[in-house]
Amino acid sequence: MPLVTVKGIEGVFSPEQKREMIRKLTDVMVEFEGEKMRPITWVIIEDVKAGDWGIAGHALGLEDVRAVQSGAVAVRDAIGA
Repeated sequence: MPLVTVKGIEGVFSPEQKREMIRKLTDVMVEFEGEKMRPITWVIIEDVKAGDWGIAGHALGLEDVRAVQSGAVAVRDAIGA
């Protein structure tokens, strides 16, 4: 049975966004596997606490992600690169 795992910083996605992500990721997997696999296609969204997530050696928090999402800073600025 297919299993898709998505990890993200806690608080970035709303419950509604997570439900939509689950639906759309399932649809994508079914495109590859076939419709008969839909009932056994799992999608798990795991929230990681802010500060427990990093890139390029820099820990990221919710504020960093929000700043990138809003366009206030570029990713390279959020990670100090």
